[in-house]
Amino acid sequence: MPRVPSKSIQKIRNIGIIAHIDAGKTTLTERMLFFTKAIHRLGDVDHGTTVTDFDPEEQERGITIYSAAVSFPWRDTVVNLIDTPGHVDFTAEVERSLRVLDGAVVVLSAREGVEAQSETVWRQADRYAVPRIVLVNKLDREGASFFGTIDQIRERLKAEPLLLQIPVGIGPPHVADPFRGVIDLITMEAVTFPPKDEVLSGAAAAVEPIRSSIPAELEAEAAKWREQLVSTLFDYSDELAELAIAEAAIPVDLMRATVRKATLHRKVIPVLAGSALDCIGVQPVLDAVAWYLPSPVDVPPVEGLDPKKKEPVIIQRPPDPEAPFCGLVFKILAEKHGDIAFVRVYSGTLKAGSRAWNPERQKKENIAQLWHVQADRREQVSSCSAGDIIGVIGPRQSVTGDTLCDAQAPVVLESIEFPETVISMAIEPETSLERKKLSETLEMMKRQDPTFRAIESEETGQTLISGMGELHLEVIRHRLEREFNLHCRVHKPRVSYKETLAKSVRVRGESNRQVAGQTLEATVALAAEPTGEQSGVTVEQGWFPESEQLAEVARIMTESVRESAERGGLKGCPLWGVRIVVRETTVPEPLPTDVAIRIAAADGIEQMLEAAGTVLLEPVMRIEVSVPEEHLGDVINDLQQRRAIITATEIRSGMNVLTAEAPLAEMFGYSAAVRSVSQGRASFTMAPLKYGPASAETAESFV
Repeated sequence: MPRVPSKSIQKIRNIGIIAHIDAGKTTLTERMLFFTKAIHRLGDVDHGTTVTDFDPEEQERGITIYSAAVSFPWRDTVVNLIDTPGHVDFTAEVERSLRVLDGAVVVLSAREGVEAQSETVWRQADRYAVPRIVLVNKLDREGASFFGTIDQIRERLKAEPLLLQIPVGIGPPHVADPFRGVIDLITMEAVTFPPKDEVLSGAAAAVEPIRSSIPAELEAEAAKWREQLVSTLFDYSDELAELAIAEAAIPVDLMRATVRKATLHRKVIPVLAGSALDCIGVQPVLDAVAWYLPSPVDVPPVEGLDPKKKEPVIIQRPPDPEAPFCGLVFKILAEKHGDIAFVRVYSGTLKAGSRAWNPERQKKENIAQLWHVQADRREQVSSCSAGDIIGVIGPRQSVTGDTLCDAQAPVVLESIEFPETVISMAIEPETSLERKKLSETLEMMKRQDPTFRAIESEETGQTLISGMGELHLEVIRHRLEREFNLHCRVHKPRVSYKETLAKSVRVRGESNRQVAGQTLEATVALAAEPTGEQSGVTVEQGWFPESEQLAEVARIMTESVRESAERGGLKGCPLWGVRIVVRETTVPEPLPTDVAIRIAAADGIEQMLEAAGTVLLEPVMRIEVSVPEEHLGDVINDLQQRRAIITATEIRSGMNVLTAEAPLAEMFGYSAAVRSVSQGRASFTMAPLKYGPASAETAESFV
């Protein structure tokens, strides 16, 4: 593998590849690595031989589970790329990747179009304001529709597609007009690609596509879409608009500069066409990454808060190697011999053998070694600077979402929020001797995966593990067996329920006890309400006394209330969608002890739950089922028996696509059920949607 050359920050592209499962992300990544000579042999997803899917679980299943980072040169640009999972159970990998990336390539299957997880990752990219380009992939498949997919980008993603290419032909080789290349609407040339066999042979000529004049039968179609492209770009360049109105030739460089400007402002989405599997359209995607996606200097300076100020004070850090160092830990790779913290460096320079400050933990962290990571291979470096994505060995306290910075210029960057778990499963070691090993292993997994939870019950000896879906928990269980030789008894998965308050209340918690001759007296006043929001319990300090002593009392009250609220509701489930405000209260003399305040806070939460009552909530899933017409009725009947509500139906690529909402508790085993009622012809995706009120029968089971 060639060493990636050192480049100025303007030539760096930190990008991710995101998509629905099986849209072709990993195949595209593999082709990118091949054409940039980062690898010399193409791997195959189905054979488990790709560079980025190096985990045994990924190779066996043929899916991406963990985000993998690779770097490679293209033209005069250095690309740092993260290949992300498409399965909803591993959406946290997409979340933390998009948090630290500057741009993204979204892969859509021309056959399936915009699918459920495509919408999810699109919304994630919107949340982090990530500019992106789209590859409409698999144009060589039966039922492929390029322009149908374009319409879905408008309708379902609410985005403005900017066609930079249109396909030449569509469908597999045996049809009358198969997909064989593209028309470049910027240069107005036909672009064809060497046969896949030549590419696999490693012939030098196979690297560059072949450009020629547009076939006569396609000139009118190309002219129509070129005119639409130019008219869309009018708003972003006066020079381009003047040339177009004068019917003068528009320089290619001006066209590309205008597309870049519009893309960086997230006003348009450049769209390309291809078939990654057949090596058609890959090089133009690489060119588009270099031409249209941002460098670290093209995005706004990262913002954070000054940890030394009580009131929020925003600090900006430009992507300058000479500025004070700051970076965000976005992933922990937990290993037996020490964790590797993946850090996006936003400003300054970080050197191996130095120390960095973690302002959230108030800890200094050793920066023992720095590694450029190439999937499962690593190259040690002595330093890194703004714009880099680096693996760091040494930090012991830092977790995903933490900031590392210069101790002399501290800043706290915005952390990463992850979705709540929706499913749990009880496991227990086969022998008592393995209990400690299991506990240590699960702690290591929790550091690596922020959406994984594990709580050990001393009474039962069981450990409750929680995750984002059945597949997520299954992968965890297989890892325990494969990597750590831990064989556990596994119990049936169960739903992760929540509780919310039935009404708003105001209560007072009190402590008035005599302990060892000391009076533990304190009062904590609370106002609590259900918010209806899809988030956990929030505790706010609503009392801000002026004296330092009372301010400290108010702070301890807030912390104590938060700790008590986290213990759950009347039914033992975590609180959800609840807002609690600590109100001003009378403080006895002498000032109450920490113990007295904690007792009063716990009493306040107990009073709150009893006065308000709680409502049981269950996770509701969004389901999308693709089914042929002849099996549509059977699928609908089965869904309705599972308490599902059908919210939409449409025809997509000749298939009926149902969108529904259903309680997770009713969806266990749905994969086998939908295959049965459709004779194996239906497919589905399922993703967490919200927490909603549980049925009366379910609520009664908790009594």
